[in-house]
Amino acid sequence: MERATFSKYSWIDFVFSVIGVCTFLVDWGSDVWVATEFYSRGDFFWFGVLVGLMVLSSVVVQLFSWFWLKYDRELPGFRELTGGGTVLFGDRVKLSCLLHVLQLGFLCRLISAIRQGFRVWWWKQEGSEYAVYLTHDLSMLRLIETFYESAPQLTLMIYVMLCTNKARTVQFVSIAASTTSIAWMVVDYHRSLRSFLPDKAQQGWGSSLMYFLWNLLLIAPRVAVLALFASVLPRYIAVHFFVLWLVFVYWAWRQRTDFMDSVSGEWLYRATVGLIWYFSWFNVAEGRTRGRSIIYHSFIIADGGTLLVTWWCYRDPVQSESYALALLTTLPLTYLLGVFLKAVYYCCFHPKLWRPPVRDPELPNDLPDAEVSYRDFSIQDSSLSSQFVNKRMACHATYFYRGLIKNTDGSNSA
Repeated sequence: MERATFSKYSWIDFVFSVIGVCTFLVDWGSDVWVATEFYSRGDFFWFGVLVGLMVLSSVVVQLFSWFWLKYDRELPGFRELTGGGTVLFGDRVKLSCLLHVLQLGFLCRLISAIRQGFRVWWWKQEGSEYAVYLTHDLSMLRLIETFYESAPQLTLMIYVMLCTNKARTVQFVSIAASTTSIAWMVVDYHRSLRSFLPDKAQQGWGSSLMYFLWNLLLIAPRVAVLALFASVLPRYIAVHFFVLWLVFVYWAWRQRTDFMDSVSGEWLYRATVGLIWYFSWFNVAEGRTRGRSIIYHSFIIADGGTLLVTWWCYRDPVQSESYALALLTTLPLTYLLGVFLKAVYYCCFHPKLWRPPVRDPELPNDLPDAEVSYRDFSIQDSSLSSQFVNKRMACHATYFYRGLIKNTDGSNSA
């Protein structure tokens, strides 16, 4: 088997890191702006919910960041190979712990990634693998932050608009930014997964656009349906979330996830997966994923349909007359269109493996992912180089791409 050649740090990675810092600061600033608006208008309940989402998101992201920092420090030779720069302040563990307690650990990771990336890209210094390592962690942390804060916040903004029957500019801006941010972070996460496939062509713009669209068309109607249901039965939306979250966490446990290096960290991860599944599909275990995906989308369609019908029955006919029928027909069709575009993406737009490391000489040079044996991918190589591979993201890359690969017995495991 040929040795895997993983992607090197490039100027695109540096740009993504800089944009990550900018979006983090802009998102934080917009949250403070909206919270200030709620407080100044006397909407203390919504103010409390928004601040609670911000605090919960920050605490969970800091916990993941701290867990990963502890795991990385225990890797053989990691501190020597990185120069001790596992975070902005290197081996100063107490200071790093304090920064995470003060909710600054994630920001320090962003700054550390920019610092390391600038040294590699501009000054041409060594450490490309470590720079890529940092960007992979940041991609996962941003995804977690998105579903803990942006998705619930988007639901809250739509709910407030429905309850007040009016919208201010700040709410429109917040809704548009949150929706795009959610779908974009999913694409950024997928881009990180792609980097683990050796000898693969880079994801083209057409493929990226299609991936963005079907995620947007699946997540947006889901959030809208939740907001509609909450607008008529606000007390039951919490019950609905809690029951489904418990079911999803149990499902994650049944799939025997093994993402974190400690029991407590693994349960935090499963709780996070349960929250993500409340809004969007997220593959977390190896094996046949097509069946799981079908089960998930079928359940979400049935659940969303039930919530939408409930809203239609309990809505105010006069207040919702201008948009009720349009939403009743548009939201289900939008979700179904998203499912269709997802199928089209995997059939026509999914990146192809141009030079498979191991293949039958009689096969053509250009094979789709679904026709390449998983043994060709040396993601979990035990060599020294693989110690620098971010095994957290490599684990998810394994789950994602193994689901698209045919087993040797010819059965499709997608």
